[in-house]
Amino acid sequence: MKNRVLWILFFGVLMAALDIAIVGPALPAIKAAFQVDERLLSWVFNIYVLMNLVGTPLMAKLSDRYGRRSIYVLDIGLFAIGSAMVMLAPSFAFVIAGRAVQGLGAGGIFPVAAAVIGDTFPPEKRGSALGLIGAVFGLAFIIGPLIGGLLLLAGWHWIFAINLPIALVIGVLAWRSLPTVERPELAAFDWAGMATLALLLGALAFGLNQIDATDLAGSLSSWLVWPFLLLAAALLPLFLHVEHRAADPILRPGLIATRQLRLASGIAFGAGLGEVAVLFLPSLAVAAFAVSESQASFMLLPLVVALFIGSPVAGRLLDKIGSRMVIIGGTALLTAGMLLLWLLGVNLVAYYVAGVLVGLGLSSLLGAPIRYIMLNEVGVDDRAAAQAVATVFTSVGQLVGAASVGAVVASMGGGVSGYSAAYLTIGVVALLLTVLAFGLKPRAIEMATMAVTPKSMGAAG
Repeated sequence: MKNRVLWILFFGVLMAALDIAIVGPALPAIKAAFQVDERLLSWVFNIYVLMNLVGTPLMAKLSDRYGRRSIYVLDIGLFAIGSAMVMLAPSFAFVIAGRAVQGLGAGGIFPVAAAVIGDTFPPEKRGSALGLIGAVFGLAFIIGPLIGGLLLLAGWHWIFAINLPIALVIGVLAWRSLPTVERPELAAFDWAGMATLALLLGALAFGLNQIDATDLAGSLSSWLVWPFLLLAAALLPLFLHVEHRAADPILRPGLIATRQLRLASGIAFGAGLGEVAVLFLPSLAVAAFAVSESQASFMLLPLVVALFIGSPVAGRLLDKIGSRMVIIGGTALLTAGMLLLWLLGVNLVAYYVAGVLVGLGLSSLLGAPIRYIMLNEVGVDDRAAAQAVATVFTSVGQLVGAASVGAVVASMGGGVSGYSAAYLTIGVVALLLTVLAFGLKPRAIEMATMAVTPKSMGAAG
């Protein structure tokens, strides 16, 4: 029964992860079909990211209130509806609307899946289960472009149409197999908190996304950037005030009340920064080795394979040696990979070795380890919400990292020197994460914490 549940979660997360990897090949065809420019076309990704970020805490909270099964199936259903809207879109506006619905549904799939693992698997098996789910992202980036290219031969619509039968099968199996536990007494839903958080995350994501890394100072003064960042900053204390007063808050203040949870959230943010480094590796390859952009993309394969293999290994190690040692090892590998790119990025062998180190490092940070900590530190009533916290911190780290790394590259004039400086910067961040990881609970204390599972973190707030 547990294996069936795990595979249902695996394929649900894979469906959402593949969508990120296979949409890229469809963009030129969508651009030609609707005659839009590059700025409008970018919203195919932007709206997905925005709604994904908003959907994560919303769907997580709903699953904590109304049960995992119904919300997981709802997320799968929303993803399918969004796919159908894009596939049948009569105009580009419908494409954007469909991507928004897709993002909203996808935002809940991974956090709810991780919470189901917490509900279903005993503490000593959670790491392995989370590691398998984490391997999905490496697998998606291995097979995603290939699947996207093959489907594109039949037309760009098929890239979205393929989601419909997959979602139907996963939805039916999930409804039959996933466990569900509803809370018998529910306070009023925290609409004020959800609205404030949605505005905060939306403003932050939009403002960071509009930053032009080649003109950081100029773009920060743009009306598309600073008002949104200022709004996000102003909404943060308001959100905290609303959550302290809410009977059943969207995100309990107690979710970051302990040192372990604060460290995990900080490391999640840093992992998001580190993940951005992967996006710039093809550009470094083009500058250093004079290869085409297509060839440079294939040069990422060792990194992606390392991520795919490393995720389940990291999950198994979590069950044996605990999160502290796994995360220390992961941040150390990430640091070594980044510093190697800084020192010897123009050497082909060093480039590939660094890619493997980065892949193994990220596999020990993204996915299982942070979520493992979150599952162990909160009660059953907040499991999905805690997963949402990890996802939000990682996503914000990615947004900040994209702007920051791009700014470093641009400030150094681009080229090999610019990318080397960027990887030195990320290497320093990864080294700081290693230092932070030493503050996590040792294995013996972590095991003792698992033995006492609080019903809710509400009192901690």
